[in-house]
Amino acid sequence: MVDFRVIEHTADVGIVAYGKDLGQTFVNAARGLYSIMLEDQEIGEEVHRCIEVEGRDREALLVQWLNDLIYTFDVENLVFKSFHILEMTDTGLKIDCFGQKLDPEIHEVRLGVKAATYHMLKVEEGNGFRAQVLFDI
Repeated sequence: MVDFRVIEHTADVGIVAYGKDLGQTFVNAARGLYSIMLEDQEIGEEVHRCIEVEGRDREALLVQWLNDLIYTFDVENLVFKSFHILEMTDTGLKIDCFGQKLDPEIHEVRLGVKAATYHMLKVEEGNGFRAQVLFDI
C-alpha cells in the first residue's frame, strides 16, 4: 500500500494519505506534508516534541495536526521524521515527534506551505483509512 501521494489543484497542492488505521493515516499525512515542503534529504531524530491537538471531528483534527506541524516548522525550524502515537480518538491526538532543526547546509526547502485547509477535506474509512487535504501555498 502507498503511504501517500501528492495531488495538484489549481494554485494549491495537496496530499492523499493512506493507512491501516487512523493514526497511521495521520502519520502518513505528515510525511506527505514534509515531502511537499522539503527536498528529499535525510532527517535526524535529535529533537523530541510531544504534540497534542484537538478537533471537533476527524477532519478538523487532521487540519489541526498538520497546521501544528507547519507552525513548528515556521517558528522553531523543526522537521520531524518519526512519530509515536500516545493517544488518539476521533477528536484528539497526543503524539511524540522526533526530528531535527532545519539545517540550510543539509536541507533544501522546496515549497512554503502556509496552512492546511478545509477545501475538499476528507477522512474516509473503508478497508483502512484515506485522508485528503489541500494546502494553501
